Amino acid sequence: MRTIAMREALREAMQEEMRRDERVYLMGEEVAEYNGAYKVSQGMLDEFGEKRIIDTPISELGFAAVAVGSAQNGLRPIVEFMTWNFAALALDQILNTASKMLAMSGGQVGCPIVFRGPNGSAGQLGAQHSTAFESYYANIPGLKVISPSNPYDAKGLLKAAIRDDDPVVFMEAEVGYGDKGEVPEGEYLIEIGKADVKRPGRDVTIVSFNKMMKVALAAAEELAKEGIEAEVIDLRTIRPLDWFTILESVKKTNRLVIVEEQWPFASISSEISYRIQKEGFDYLDAPIRRITSVDAPMHYAPNLVAGYLPDVSRTVKLVKEVMYLKK
Repeated sequence: MRTIAMREALREAMQEEMRRDERVYLMGEEVAEYNGAYKVSQGMLDEFGEKRIIDTPISELGFAAVAVGSAQNGLRPIVEFMTWNFAALALDQILNTASKMLAMSGGQVGCPIVFRGPNGSAGQLGAQHSTAFESYYANIPGLKVISPSNPYDAKGLLKAAIRDDDPVVFMEAEVGYGDKGEVPEGEYLIEIGKADVKRPGRDVTIVSFNKMMKVALAAAEELAKEGIEAEVIDLRTIRPLDWFTILESVKKTNRLVIVEEQWPFASISSEISYRIQKEGFDYLDAPIRRITSVDAPMHYAPNLVAGYLPDVSRTVKLVKEVMYLKK
């Protein structure tokens, strides 16, 4: 099977869906003439033309509103934000129009739209460019929230998102666009709302998503050297969340550690912890533990960046604590 980069997998998903359905178009900052800020849309202007690959002003609220209006009138837009940090300006359209229109219209007016772009930290970018937003958007009824960790999942999930009749928030990772992985030549879709067990195990369950999956899988490798077999689950979709896969794993391992890039208060791990203790309390042999970003804005200095984000050593330490192996 061929190996391609994340940006190529995302591009292929959009190209295939645009060839399949003439109602699909892409708009956003620098997506056309510049081939995308992260080169995800490279070559798409040449193939589809300026009516379907549309450069926008630096006005997230404005072009999000244009896209939402077009979705309500029969088109299926893909909106690329240069970063979800900037997309906070478009929250009015995502929250108050896209997510609510189906309910407010009594099911008569839908909004089939995908909002996508890089999310979270990317090294030394400072506090205003480093926020992870999954928990923000997962708190909004009417939205679906997807956060893939690898090229294979990204392509299959983006194609499914473009075909979905509900508004979808698609969270990528700036530091992940160059990541490579196996992606088949033929068409495939991945069902929205299904987590994936990336590594089977028997001793402890580690749940994560997006670029923190690298931390989770690396921690599992380190633990395996000591005879501890961690089962690693990639959520892939944040809303709807696949509780069943997590619960079935906890029934087997009896321990749960969650690794995420969110701030700790009202995070994805908070919701998972509540739900699993509610439905799986009798299966737990230790309290659920989690690793999040530090509860503070992310600063620029390299040592503060390193201290801010979850890492392998903290994950390994926490797994040993829930297994009562703390030294």
